[in-house]
Amino acid sequence: MIIVLKGGATAREIELVEEKIRSYGLTCHTSKGVERTIIGAIGDERHMQPEAFEGMECVEKVLRILKPYKLVSRDFQKEDTVVTVRGQKIGGGTVALIAGPCSVEGKEMMLGVGSRVASCGASFLRGGAFKPRTSPYAFQGLGEEGLRYLEEAREITGLPVATELMDPRDIDLVVRYADVIQIGARNMQNFRLLTEVGKLDKPVILKRGLSATIVEWLMSAEYIASEGNSQIILCERGVRTFETATRNTFDVSSIPVVKGLSHLPVIADPSHAAGKVGLVEPLAAAAIAAGADGVMIEVHPDPERALSDGPQSLRPDAFREMIPRLKKIAQAVGKTLANA
Repeated sequence: MIIVLKGGATAREIELVEEKIRSYGLTCHTSKGVERTIIGAIGDERHMQPEAFEGMECVEKVLRILKPYKLVSRDFQKEDTVVTVRGQKIGGGTVALIAGPCSVEGKEMMLGVGSRVASCGASFLRGGAFKPRTSPYAFQGLGEEGLRYLEEAREITGLPVATELMDPRDIDLVVRYADVIQIGARNMQNFRLLTEVGKLDKPVILKRGLSATIVEWLMSAEYIASEGNSQIILCERGVRTFETATRNTFDVSSIPVVKGLSHLPVIADPSHAAGKVGLVEPLAAAAIAAGADGVMIEVHPDPERALSDGPQSLRPDAFREMIPRLKKIAQAVGKTLANA
């Protein structure tokens, strides 16, 4: 249930509404906008009637949210959420470029790639220090050593860094180095992990699960939001289907669908969606045309020798050459390419 307060509602009036919500055993999520304050009642609201709030002088209207996801829905917040990290924005009419290698493989490699993508116009730097791999014998990442290289790359480039978190036991370590926490597709429904990152004051990229529906994806975002963290960025990275021509099937339709259902920014990962370097740019262009607020692209100096996902990684020069073309797509749909 959502309680919309009248303009100019005082702090005491807001407190009274929150106290009444808590008296029903529910929790409150208060969002103070420019003109209105909206309070979401979270929990089992079957025994809470709208009439209990409609008679309050400060209340403008009471709405029931029928969708299973509440806080991330458009019903709760009409305006688009814009996530800002170290001055870089995701959402709000710009298209962010998040670039870097799949895995942090060494200091020289990470600093070199970071400098190259920054000079091309990337707005975020990505790199995996902990890597979830299908085979237990594949390269699993450098752990804290990789995080230190990401930190050094941030100091050199000024770009905020995003890296994947796989285990709640690593939260304190990863938070110490990363500006943005990424939850990978395999962990989209790791509800313990989602609950823990929901307690952080740190932006979270939530990738869509391998076979997750859009509602399941949004419900996972709700787990994070329900703990108080509203800095959530949804990432479409393709889903598993019967098709074998590509690594995954890129669901470009999910971008406008989710943007209609939720106020959260949506980005796309064409590298994982395609699995093939020649498809990365066409899928990135399609994502931007469909309304994506950013694209995450894997860039490696020597893809043939990459320790993970080399076949889908662009060389730095190819990344640089692609940007002017993506810029035109962004302009065609009324957006700007960040830093380009």
